[in-house]
Amino acid sequence: MMGYRTLARMLLTHLFAITPATLTWSPKVALVMIVCNVIAIGIGKATIKYPNVGAQLPNASFFGGMSHAALLGTTSLGHIIGIGAIQGLAARGVL
Repeated sequence: MMGYRTLARMLLTHLFAITPATLTWSPKVALVMIVCNVIAIGIGKATIKYPNVGAQLPNASFFGGMSHAALLGTTSLGHIIGIGAIQGLAARGVL
């Protein structure tokens, strides 16, 4: 009978074998992530009901008066969108 560790190691080995190679960082990848974050900040500015409630940023006018929480939320969304965009563009061979 196989032990738990042997079974887990065997399953992980098969999982790693089918996982595609990840893209290495480059200025193109950074540009895609920056653009996705700017788009997400724009979406947040248009849809967040109270964007300036909470702790303010040191230079709030630079981010359009958004609070720290609003900026954190929009950039989190931007990173989620960015990961999808980077993986999709890499799969198509664009990056």
